[in-house]
Parts: sequence; C-alpha cells; structure tokens
Amino acid sequence: MYDLVAIGSTTVDAFWKTDFKLISYPKTPSGKALAIPLGEKFGTEDVYYTLGGNAANASVTFAREGFSTALFTTIGKGARGQQVREWLLSEHVDSSHIEESSLPTSESVILLQNGERSIITRHGAINEFHLDSADLDALKARWWYLSLPGESYKALDRLLKYAGENNINVALNPSWYHLAEKGHKDLMRHLASLSVLVLNRGEAAQVVGIPFEKKDKVFDKLDELVPGIVVVTGGREGVVVSDGSRRYRAGIFKESSVVDRTGAGDAFGSGFVAGLFHQKEKCNKGSINPKAVEYAIRLASANATSVVERIGSTAGIITAEEFEKDSRWKEFPIESEKI
Repeated sequence: MYDLVAIGSTTVDAFWKTDFKLISYPKTPSGKALAIPLGEKFGTEDVYYTLGGNAANASVTFAREGFSTALFTTIGKGARGQQVREWLLSEHVDSSHIEESSLPTSESVILLQNGERSIITRHGAINEFHLDSADLDALKARWWYLSLPGESYKALDRLLKYAGENNINVALNPSWYHLAEKGHKDLMRHLASLSVLVLNRGEAAQVVGIPFEKKDKVFDKLDELVPGIVVVTGGREGVVVSDGSRRYRAGIFKESSVVDRTGAGDAFGSGFVAGLFHQKEKCNKGSINPKAVEYAIRLASANATSVVERIGSTAGIITAEEFEKDSRWKEFPIESEKI
C-alpha cells in the first residue's frame, strides 16, 4: 500500500521567455494581452522543459516530502512519454501504473513574461484518461489526491465508493467539468465523501452558487456539504481554511522574487495534504486537530511560495528536510477562530 497516490493529468510544459508588448484587452481577467505581430519571427532568451499537470505536480510534492507515492495518469508512447517516466523516476514516484495512449503526451507551451504567463495546450493522451479499466486494488493508499481532467470526472463515483470501502482519505481539486453545469450535480452529491476539498475563490463561489463577497455564507454552505476540511486559496491574498469547527486565515510568505506562477495552486493543495499526512490527521469531523491544520497551512504556503520563485510547476517544490531546517519557513502568522 502506498502512502499517497495522485490521480489525474500529466503534461510536458515548455516555457518560452518572451518580451512582447502588453496591450489592453478587456476580455481577460487581467485586462491585458500579449501583442504578437502576425507573420513575424521572434527569438527567445531561454526554453525550459518541465513536468506539469495537476496530478504529476502533486506526486512530486508527496515524494519530496518522503512518502511512498504513485501517479496514475495517461501519457503517449513516444519520446515525451519516456521523458515523463524519467522525470518521475528521478523524483522516486512510481510510474508503473501509468496507462499509455496512441495519442501524444499532453503538452503545453507557456509564454512567460515578467512572472505572468499565457498557456497554449494540446491535450493529447489525457483526453483518453477515463479510469474504466483502472485496477484500484493496485492503487490502494492511505490518501488519494484527485484532479480529474476531461471526461474522467465521471469516474468520481467509482473512486469514492472504493475509497470509502477501503478507508482511503480523499482530497479533491475539482476540474472545470465538475464545476460546469454538466458535472455540478455529480460533484454536489459526492462532497460528503471528501476529507479535503481544495478550491480557489472563484471555484468556491461556483460550487455553492454564492458570490465570494459573501464569504461567510460561502464557507457556511461548504461546511454543511463537506465533512472534512475546505481549503480556499486567494493567490496573493492568502488562504482561508475551515474544518467545520474552526476557521483559519493566513497570508503568504514573502517571495524573494516571482518568476512564474504556474503550479502554485497545485503546490498549495498537495502541500496541505502532505502536511496533514505528516501530522497523521485523518480529517474526522469534530476531532480535527487545529495544530495539524496550522502545520498543513504553513507547509502548503511554503511550498507554493518556493514554486513561484522558479520556472515550472515542480522545480521549486520543497523537501521535508528543507521545510524543517530552513528558518525562512518557521514564522508564519495564522489566525483561527471558532465558528
């Protein structure tokens, strides 16, 4: 049995450092866009190839924290797929359960500029990730970390049923499909089976249908639906965590520099689960240890901060030794109050 198994997407990410002009573009959340003249040729300072994808990123966190870890995903049979296996081997993540597709391994080209990025993705093999033939007995673990891409969101029912029958704690970072109309009802009926639910602010509002400006009502509703812990990240504004009895608020560690924000959310979610595992917290409602939650918040925040200081989703992921010995991660104010 593994300590943790990550189930979901894997990509190969190519980071291209760019220097294009920014123009006004109201259709984006930032209100800006890169201006790339059509028909022209441009150079780049550097190109970096890294492992990416929600589940792959999480598996690296778990392995660097010293846990026995496996990844279940789908990749292609070519050179990119082999590259993924080699990266996982170097991180001590078991890749023996990975399925192969005739489609190419999923890839992203990420235009990186001043710490922000624009992402172009070819889904490829991950479009065939469905879990219909998955041997769940071979994936037994104390925790599963789920982030189900594409049509694989339909497998949540099977996964949670098996987890409940085999005493597996489940952390879920919902995909777009589960947040959209087609999968929302399915998600709502499964929230009661989760140990940890990881969302950003927009996703939290979307799940419960309440604007996040009314955040107390958002959390009250989420606490009704989720028996374990709800984690809601807010980027530079930090995080709010609720365990049904207490609510915790924390900011962020000061970054030495912001190089690339890709993977920060994955680093936080997986870091939080790793922290709970270190503290042997099982997320039983009414008996959750506040010290375990605070430790998990601190580890998650450190992991996310370290990730944005490096290019790619995995280069900055910290090890258990780095977290325990580096004084940088010791002081971190966390406020908590009873609900």
